[in-house]
Amino acid sequence: MNTIKPIYISAFALLALVGCGASKQVSNASNSGLVAISAPLNITKKSPITENDLKRWSHLDIVSDTIPGMSVDKAYAELLKGKTGVPVIVGIVDSGVDIEHEDLKSVLWTNTKEIAGNGIDDDKNGYIDDIHGWNFLGDSTKENLEYERIIKDKTLVDDATYQSAKALNDKKVADAATGKMRSEQMLETIAAGDAILVKHFGKPVYTIEEVNAIVSQEPATQKSKAAMQQMLSYGLPVAELKVAVQKQLDGQIALINGDHLKTDYRKVVGDNPNDITDTKYGNNNVMGPDKNEILHGTHVAGIVAQSRNNVLGGDGVANNVQILTVRAVPDGDEYDKDIALGIRYAVDNGAKVINGSFGKSFSPHKQWVYDAIKYAEKKDVLIVHAAGNDAKDIDFAENFPNDSEDKVTEFADNLITIGALNFEYGNKVVARFSNIGKINVDVFAPGVKIYATTPNNNYQYLQGTSMAAPNAAGVAALIRSYYPKLSAQQVKHILMDSGVAITTDVVVGGKANDTRPFSALSQSGKIVNAYNALLMAEKMSKK
Repeated sequence: MNTIKPIYISAFALLALVGCGASKQVSNASNSGLVAISAPLNITKKSPITENDLKRWSHLDIVSDTIPGMSVDKAYAELLKGKTGVPVIVGIVDSGVDIEHEDLKSVLWTNTKEIAGNGIDDDKNGYIDDIHGWNFLGDSTKENLEYERIIKDKTLVDDATYQSAKALNDKKVADAATGKMRSEQMLETIAAGDAILVKHFGKPVYTIEEVNAIVSQEPATQKSKAAMQQMLSYGLPVAELKVAVQKQLDGQIALINGDHLKTDYRKVVGDNPNDITDTKYGNNNVMGPDKNEILHGTHVAGIVAQSRNNVLGGDGVANNVQILTVRAVPDGDEYDKDIALGIRYAVDNGAKVINGSFGKSFSPHKQWVYDAIKYAEKKDVLIVHAAGNDAKDIDFAENFPNDSEDKVTEFADNLITIGALNFEYGNKVVARFSNIGKINVDVFAPGVKIYATTPNNNYQYLQGTSMAAPNAAGVAALIRSYYPKLSAQQVKHILMDSGVAITTDVVVGGKANDTRPFSALSQSGKIVNAYNALLMAEKMSKK
């Protein structure tokens, strides 16, 4: 999961709450007389985005709210009011989901063909007591990255791929050595500066505002003030910052020492991950052995389906879905086998949309996943996949899974790849971490500071294309709920074709000196818009 891990709002990924701009400009009247939303112009938002709006910015409207959301609220108010959709099963192939969460337990898929707890495979699908899904990871949580597994077993791939994996490992070890020195210096700076300021304030905890207000001619205090202003600018209290930096340092030391190559994490699962016919593994505990390890999947599920308008946390995009959990993505890289079988499991149990917020740069058994994607296409299932968080052009860089063996020609038309948007409209509308690709990224959706469910009845802001994908998947589920006769392929192209086109140049990769036309960053050149999508779905359903 290395390329699609969410970039957490932490000491190392902070975003200011800034204004955004747009102006009203609409066109493309539909048959109903309603008007589709089109590209806004540059009008600066008069005030910073509020905390309330930030918590649900992906639901807001690019015209009336001047925020590049998906117009979800507008769609419910003007297009879906009084209408009834059919339930849609959405497969969440991820790290696991907290099925006990207060804002998710009412939207869980339940396998009615299975009798809970009797230890019998009642529906004879090969999975015993799979009431809410299946856990292909068993009691495993950690895992190697794919390039590490290749280094450990070069027979998995050809020599060219092995050499590429080895070169990547060598680079990461070298980078870790440099990073280790920085982390050690940072810890020393925090410790020294904190000790002096604790003495200065006469208390162990202080705020950035108090540090800013320090007036002292004492050189040591002045030096500590400057150092801690920088450290506290990361947005974490001193104690939490120390923990975060120490964790980073521990990881760098482990990488330098080669510890990442010494552990067989898969052993606890008990299967042969290189044998696709070995399917009798895993268990029905879709939360896994540790709730702390399912933050990612729980957040993804909440973006799609957390209950709307119940004053708890945030709102999900789709209001008539059932979440089917496939636990297949560990802390590390997912196995091709687990993903392939996980997709098939979701398809066979009725999912009409599958969200895949995972990815990697090497895929020894990619054909297994390709076959699963084709299987989903035959069964009319849409797969929504995150584009990745490496700020790379995946028309050239490797990024798996995908729907093209040569990065040009698609072998299936049921997989849509999603880039991530920032909440600030204008030249910073593309998330600085988002992968791009005129051919291999299809469309963009909100992916920065997305507020949703996390384990143990909590809610949190996370960011990444991991968050953009379920935002798009939620809109796909809405279409499939209210227009169930439309095919997966039709829904894919509705998401792309109905989006709001951004016609200006934007900053790419967070680099101010790298600006490109937004239209060059994805196949559609657009951002997902639920209102427009439902208008187009209505029109297509009448043909």
